[in-house]
Amino acid sequence: MVAVASAYIKKINRSVILKNIIEHGMVSRAKLSKITGLNKATISVQVADLLEEEIISETLQEHNAIGRRPIMLSINGTAGYVLGVDLDYHEIRFTVCNLQGKTVLSSAITPKTEDYDDIVQLLITEIKNYKNKFSHSIYGLVGVVVGVHGTVNKDQSLLFVPKYQWHEKNLKADLENNINDIDIYVDNNANLSSNAERVYKYSDSDNLLTVILTSGIGTGIFIDGKLHRGYHGYAGEMGHMIITPNGIPCKCGNHGCWERYASEPSFFEQLNNMYNSQLTHRDVKELIEKKDTAALELMDGFIKYISIGLNNIINLYNPDTIVLNSELLKMYPNVIEEIEKNLTSSVSQYREIVLSDLVHQACLLGACALAIQRFFQVPEIRLTIDSNSSAVSEKVGI
Repeated sequence: MVAVASAYIKKINRSVILKNIIEHGMVSRAKLSKITGLNKATISVQVADLLEEEIISETLQEHNAIGRRPIMLSINGTAGYVLGVDLDYHEIRFTVCNLQGKTVLSSAITPKTEDYDDIVQLLITEIKNYKNKFSHSIYGLVGVVVGVHGTVNKDQSLLFVPKYQWHEKNLKADLENNINDIDIYVDNNANLSSNAERVYKYSDSDNLLTVILTSGIGTGIFIDGKLHRGYHGYAGEMGHMIITPNGIPCKCGNHGCWERYASEPSFFEQLNNMYNSQLTHRDVKELIEKKDTAALELMDGFIKYISIGLNNIINLYNPDTIVLNSELLKMYPNVIEEIEKNLTSSVSQYREIVLSDLVHQACLLGACALAIQRFFQVPEIRLTIDSNSSAVSEKVGI
């Protein structure tokens, strides 16, 4: 019993030390002892183990002060790599990060199929390719996290993916049956996007809501610092709350769902019908800059429908930070002020509404961050985005 307790304490201490090395980037043993409250002997033993495992590395800090230069500890980023996958409709995106959370490679494929088994085979092929590509590192590819635009159970099985019309699929098991020695995890894309916002941008926000508008509407919810999943794991499907009784039909089976009025695909569906053309985000930006009356009226309605849903969410969860992930909203001047003009209820309380800087990278970065957390067995981390990233981008049509 004593041995078990000792091993458990050692595991917790290791997690605390790793968390703080990750968060600080570079930190000395002395500072680790100070910020963790662990004594110097415990720090020394744990650091020795981590150095032997080559998970961390030592660097002599450059400084101009008189005296010994402190030895700084940091995560050995090239010891291993993680893969994030955004399984979107008609495009599957991939991002590889090192163990410091820095992006080293991004790519995308455009499959010409919607068949579940064919998509699984594509994923297996891509994951194996990445496994081989990074096999030169000490630990290789240590984790894969797949973000799915649909409802994901707590056991990571898929209940329903509306755009693909997939029902009750076990993607995790189907991948694991063909890929060995890699930790594979499957989650909802909005949960992963919310994780990215908290890990990379808003670590001080314990009650954070991320609303994804790019391919439908999904919401990732943090309550008191923990991701809220609900009873089965399906919490956050805000896009399917009904805002218009007997409204526009939705693929979920209901009518009048929020995402049929306030998602980017719904906006473009209306815009394309209006102009009888297939317009892009760039076209919308030009229409806004030209102050095209029809486009601006459509955008005004889009913003009002977004505000209706946000009003409901705010009253339900009383968040401190609401992050809106939308490439479209980023094009519109003073859009947050326009949204807040519609939030006039005296009972709707929140701290701030902001636009995401991560946009299409949110799911991928959140997936990579989760894979890093799982590898290090650290429940919570903070990472920074490398503005000088040397990531390579690839695009493949399949």
